[in-house]
Amino acid sequence: MSDLRYPIGKFLHDPVANLEEVAAWIDQIDALPGDLRAVVTGLRDDQLDTRYRPEGWTLRQVIHHLGDSHMNSIVRFKLALTEENPTIRPYDEKGWAEQADYRAFPPAHGLDFLQLLHERWAILLRSLSPADLARTYVHPVSGIKRLDWTVGMYAWHGRHHLAHILGTIEREGW
Repeated sequence: MSDLRYPIGKFLHDPVANLEEVAAWIDQIDALPGDLRAVVTGLRDDQLDTRYRPEGWTLRQVIHHLGDSHMNSIVRFKLALTEENPTIRPYDEKGWAEQADYRAFPPAHGLDFLQLLHERWAILLRSLSPADLARTYVHPVSGIKRLDWTVGMYAWHGRHHLAHILGTIEREGW
């Protein structure tokens, strides 16, 4: 964990994934809320307000960011499943993390939100056929993305932020 920005490395994968990889990624998405809850339950407010790296977010912000990011992902999946190659709308993650709800909404509620969101998301993801997984959307900055690749990217995203929190706990000796 020498790189605090990318403690598990960047997500690097071919644009097309096989069905075994996708199934494993869906399992990781499904497990994330429980894994996250097990790690952060019992942390004090001052610990939750610790930044995982200089200039980085607090652990509290990371928890709420996961809910916002994955909520946006579900919308992207729904758009790609119901429209032909839609252009999705990015959002200002840093700006969202500075909003009052990230400070005032209890992390336990954020974990409850993430749990329900992931339960619903996993049902959707497990229902997708190979043809569904081959559907695409357009990200205005990074281009055309397939849904199978996107499953992997969001599985990585959850593990990436979980590693931020685990690394902070380890470095701080909590």
